[in-house]
Amino acid sequence: MLRRSLIPALALACLVMPARAQTQPPVQNFPDGPGKEIVTTTCNTCHPATRVRAGYTPQGWDSVIHMMQNFGAPVDAKDWPTVKAYLIKNFPERPRPAAKIIPGPVQVEITEWPLPTPGSRPHDPMAAKDGSIWYTGQLANVLGRLDPKTGKVKEYRLKRPMTAPHGLTEDKDGNIWFTGNFQGLIGKLDPKTGDVTEYPLPDPAAKDPHTLIFDHNGILWFTVQQGNFVGRLDPKTGAIKVVHPPTAKARPYGMAVNSKGVIFFVEFGSNKVATIADDMKITEYPLPDPAARPRRIAIGPDDIVWYTDFARGYLGRLDPKTGKVTEWQSPSGPKSQPYGIVFTKGALWYDESNAKPNAIVRFDPKTEKFQSWAIPGGGDIVRNMSVTTDGNPVMANSLVNKVGLIAVK
Repeated sequence: MLRRSLIPALALACLVMPARAQTQPPVQNFPDGPGKEIVTTTCNTCHPATRVRAGYTPQGWDSVIHMMQNFGAPVDAKDWPTVKAYLIKNFPERPRPAAKIIPGPVQVEITEWPLPTPGSRPHDPMAAKDGSIWYTGQLANVLGRLDPKTGKVKEYRLKRPMTAPHGLTEDKDGNIWFTGNFQGLIGKLDPKTGDVTEYPLPDPAAKDPHTLIFDHNGILWFTVQQGNFVGRLDPKTGAIKVVHPPTAKARPYGMAVNSKGVIFFVEFGSNKVATIADDMKITEYPLPDPAARPRRIAIGPDDIVWYTDFARGYLGRLDPKTGKVTEWQSPSGPKSQPYGIVFTKGALWYDESNAKPNAIVRFDPKTEKFQSWAIPGGGDIVRNMSVTTDGNPVMANSLVNKVGLIAVK
């Protein structure tokens, strides 16, 4: 059996199970049968065993098992088939809202590529300047590069075990920057050599760096979700500064930069959108509904801010100049859990991460009309999105272990 530090173990508890699982009430009783003892005792060493109550399809459980194996879950190899059979039998997928597919004038072609390492849990995608699509293989501890023309994938293994790469972005020189979610660091990969440079965060409480983005001056900004920080890193000097938002337990999450170089982020632990200035001053914009929980953010060419309200199933619009907020219910309803979002080709594109199957939704801000498409193979789960140089959305599908491209006709 493998031992792990407390931080990665606790992080794995939150990461292996999808966000919808984290809201389930604890249940004490487990059905009898082979595998029960391992699930209720051994599995408790990394996360509460009650997390399995989320439930999955057999294919979903197979992917989750591989995720746990990748990070050294303390189960003997001979026992995994028994554990898997027990979980499939006793914890099927819970009911989910049916995706509402809305026809419309736009045509798309969705292509997905399976990744070479089972259970890698691709978290964030990134469309690079050279036409490739990168992803963070969070539970395989790799960064991956996909060539959409050939389907060939190259993986770059990170030098520190259990780094758990999360967000990623590209600098002007083609280096790939990422957040080391389990190890409290920012990393830089040189794709030409495979060399990784690490920048540990200065505050020990900043344990889980999340999303990162470059501003127009080449400064790297990032969020730290559970640690409740927003930070900046100067790549020229390596200097890092971090600050807390005014709101306690704000859980800074998705980030975006507007045309003027202003950094916006959403607070997933509260009902707020915020900005952070070069002097690290944070200004918050409260959303009207206290139950709102914005998770990801996109900014249009007019600098209007858009967000996905994961908790309430809404697409939201914030005008930073006036503070006015307008919201639209997502097509598949209040439990559809809108998640990754981008603005491209004159519209908002986002996914409904809890609809069955997951859906890609397009919203035209001029007509205020929706159009949607089912993701082939179910989707599960698009946590973030990016845009290619020619304006097509890309996605990473965590549970089904794929990277996808949405070609807009």
